[in-house]
Amino acid sequence: MSDELNPGEVATTLLASLSVLVRRVRQVPVEGGLTMPERTALSHLARSGPTTSSALAREVQITAQSMGATLGELRARGLVERRPDPHDGRRGVMSVTDAGHQALRDKRNARAELIARALTNGEFTPAELEQLAASAPLLARLAQNI
Repeated sequence: MSDELNPGEVATTLLASLSVLVRRVRQVPVEGGLTMPERTALSHLARSGPTTSSALAREVQITAQSMGATLGELRARGLVERRPDPHDGRRGVMSVTDAGHQALRDKRNARAELIARALTNGEFTPAELEQLAASAPLLARLAQNI
């Protein structure tokens, strides 16, 4: 690393650039895709495993009523299912169905295709594409160290 590069400045530049990229990718609608609340709920369930609606609402910091509505829509579409809590039959535990996992994969694939089109149509040189490819493992390592 050059003596001129300051880790704080690099951090600021990376954060600003990545924030714009992520925000732009999230804003582009995917046909038949998930809304932001649906994707958030489904992603958390997929990562964390089965849980109650109220626990999921606390985890993503929204009201239980909003989470209930979101999970109701996901249930109606067959993306999550509700089963009785094995420890308390009065409560229900939500989990992702196979169709829900596929919906998450489809969303990720659609986003990857969006970025691939931007790389293709964005007049990036072969050298720039190599730089971007080389940065991916570094960004993954950076994320693991946070």
